[in-house]
Amino acid sequence: MAKKASTAPIGLLPDKQATDLLMQLMATPGLSGHEKPVADFITKQLRDAGAAAKSISHDRAHKLSSDGGEIGNLIVKLPGTVRGPRRMLSAHMDTVPVCAGARPVLEGTKIVSKDADTGLGADNRAGCMVLLSTAISILKHQLPHPPVTFLWTVQEETGLHGARHVSLSKLGKPQLAFNWDGSKSNNLTIGATGGYRMRIEISGIASHAGGHPEQGVSAIAIASLAIADLVENGWHGLIEKGKQLGTSNVGVIQGGAATNVVTDLVRLKAEARSHNAKFRERIVREIEKAFQRAAKKVCNTEGKCGEVHFDGQLDYEAFRLKPSEPSVRAAAAAVEADGIDAEFAIANGGLDANWLNAHGLPAVSLGCGQNAIHTVNEWLDLADFHRARRIALRLATATD
Repeated sequence: MAKKASTAPIGLLPDKQATDLLMQLMATPGLSGHEKPVADFITKQLRDAGAAAKSISHDRAHKLSSDGGEIGNLIVKLPGTVRGPRRMLSAHMDTVPVCAGARPVLEGTKIVSKDADTGLGADNRAGCMVLLSTAISILKHQLPHPPVTFLWTVQEETGLHGARHVSLSKLGKPQLAFNWDGSKSNNLTIGATGGYRMRIEISGIASHAGGHPEQGVSAIAIASLAIADLVENGWHGLIEKGKQLGTSNVGVIQGGAATNVVTDLVRLKAEARSHNAKFRERIVREIEKAFQRAAKKVCNTEGKCGEVHFDGQLDYEAFRLKPSEPSVRAAAAAVEADGIDAEFAIANGGLDANWLNAHGLPAVSLGCGQNAIHTVNEWLDLADFHRARRIALRLATATD
């Protein structure tokens, strides 16, 4: 139910200026692992607004990431001018490959991509700009605020690596945390699923597929049997076992070079998700057992069978915040101060908030106008974006 709209917080960066900066951010290259141009742009705007050099730093998250990278998380830590627990605002800087070369244009109350074959990058440059707008507003107008930390993370799209490896000692021990990455500005994501990513390698035996196929062990056949097993027994796709829910997916298969060779090596990538950690572990075990059973079924005339090797890691653990959590209550109050009801959600995908919560930082995720993300049809709702900026400034200045 809509409420009476409130006035914009004092000192808020004007809409036009924020929109112009956002479009510049969207046009700045910065795929996962290559976020330095984005960090440099944000840093320049902060310095121009009066941020002290000593308040701006980077951590070494990229050095700890399995993907490497050219720069770590960007962190800005401001001492408070009023007493109160430290608050942290976060957003990720990287975009997905479809957004490379984005050229944003205004189209009425939207920002869209000028090129039909290129994504916009609103995910998550809109979130980045929500933070930047808030920091500029505080700095330029010297707004009273409790201690506040701004965190722009790297490599969210490729595995939440920035949030996973963030240097906690640089954050100043925030007690409330708010993450911007999503669509509706009044949507508060207070929980998300956990995800496990697997690499599966199947070793068979090569042979001539026409002359002596019986001497070979097909790794492709093993993979096919294993996937069929998972589908037939309800362990692939949407998984419902009693009251337990989860998902799994074999998303990548690589192997084979010629039709006249029995393929001896296939590599696969798969994932398992569930809000219940124990059930997610069960899904992983069922995937492993299906491939092991399949390997025993495919043997050559000498009795030699295939072998399967597994490697995997937890991408992110599930979390669920209580409505009484201070971060949740503050976020809801800031949304409602803008004349609209807060709506609570649980996500079936991973967010930086998964790892922030795992680190003991109770992060609520809020939307900032993103729509049709990761596609060439991506667009940004400016009304939601500007509302997100108002909400963020209220949260950073503790006027929620």
